[in-house]
Amino acid sequence: MNFQKLFYTLCFIACFMQTEAQDVVLEINTHKRGVEIAPTMYGVFFEDINYGADGGLYGELVKNRSFEFPQPLMGWNTIGGVAVKDDGPFNRCPHYVRLSYSGKRDMATGIENEGFLGMSLHGGEQYRFTVWARVPGDGQAQLNVGLRDLDSQEESFTVCEADINVCDSEWCKYTVVLTPPRTIKKASLMVFLKGSASADVEHISLFPVNTWCGHENGLRKDLAQHLANLKPGVMRFPGGCIVEGATLDTRYNWKNSIGPVENRPLNETRWNYGKERTHFDYYQSYGLGFFEFFQFCEEIGAEPLPVLSCGMACQFNNDITTKGSWIAQGDSLNEFIEDAIDLIEFCNGDPEKNEWAKIRAEMGHPAPFNLKYLGIGNEQWGEWYAPMLKAFIEPIRKLYPQIKIIGSSGPWPDGKEYDYLWPEMRKAGVDFVDEHFYKDEEFFLSGVNRYNEFSRKGPKVYAGEYACHGAGKKWNRFYSAIC
Repeated sequence: MNFQKLFYTLCFIACFMQTEAQDVVLEINTHKRGVEIAPTMYGVFFEDINYGADGGLYGELVKNRSFEFPQPLMGWNTIGGVAVKDDGPFNRCPHYVRLSYSGKRDMATGIENEGFLGMSLHGGEQYRFTVWARVPGDGQAQLNVGLRDLDSQEESFTVCEADINVCDSEWCKYTVVLTPPRTIKKASLMVFLKGSASADVEHISLFPVNTWCGHENGLRKDLAQHLANLKPGVMRFPGGCIVEGATLDTRYNWKNSIGPVENRPLNETRWNYGKERTHFDYYQSYGLGFFEFFQFCEEIGAEPLPVLSCGMACQFNNDITTKGSWIAQGDSLNEFIEDAIDLIEFCNGDPEKNEWAKIRAEMGHPAPFNLKYLGIGNEQWGEWYAPMLKAFIEPIRKLYPQIKIIGSSGPWPDGKEYDYLWPEMRKAGVDFVDEHFYKDEEFFLSGVNRYNEFSRKGPKVYAGEYACHGAGKKWNRFYSAIC
């Protein structure tokens, strides 16, 4: 409906109302502003689920680039003399591959990576290939690097290639740029050994040169631009259930996600396995880490909202009837509290005074990220969560009173656990309570007045996650989306 039609409609309504009651006046003032809406009212939530980071927003095209999967060659096809070694140059990513002469002139030695269900390449675009390599003995070795069209009907699958001369017995980083002549929906990367001299290769990587803001360890420009176009006021990351991990050891550890990308250890994602949806090769490279998250938030003008583990692994994955290895107890909780304090220093601290702030500066951002919000726990519930949360709040309030702390009302927007947690969050003194909604259409349609009776004096509501699951199914339905 355009403005003219709206005007006449309102005039008709006004005239009708006047015939019923002469004292009713309808005034329209298009120049008077209403209640001011905070810029953080709308935002985005990001989690590495359904290959959202590796294989998604993160620009890396190679899967298992450092051979650190539990099966080191998972994601790779091999031919000829290929052996995995574990005394590489990066202490937290020690595995690498030795390529050796096969002993026969027409029998190649090489490795092939198909990325995440195939590499999608754009014709005429440049792709930066990098590898750390050395010669394990004397002399020189030569590598042939190529991009292949797996559906090609030509004599050769290879559509573009380059040679790399490895001429040092010490580990060095080598770079070549490859430009496929045509768009390929399902491509692969091939690294062949040329000649008879062996070569060791580690951290094999392929990125579009044209990433978001041109960062070498960058994001896919198209997906990042879509997020930027939303103009989010806040961005919550890195999850979600991956914050918790299936175990405490596999929680998202932000300290492992910073520093040189070659030395960021592998992590098993919470979504690697499950009865309904099993992924045998779903791990986190931590290439898209906390530095990259904060940098991206800054570039799109969104307030960063990191979420940290409260010391409880995913409760859906564990027997939570008793305390066990899934929950930090006693002094072990201090490690998680220190992680929160150190993160604030990483974001806001002085590089001259704090080791974590110094790492931020060394990564190229000497100025603070100006962190304002911090979530502690994701979808925790039950009697143990609130006391653990309080253990975080006291030192954070003492050291950083300006930080707004976000607690959780659990994974459900109603029911026994929800009703229990809200009073506990008020007692704990959090600034926001993170509510999650995974419900059917009727719930959303009937929820228009949900917050009318909420106290304006207590914690504010942060709606961190929601989805409308129509008829008990997680299908993509237009009606569900509208609801």
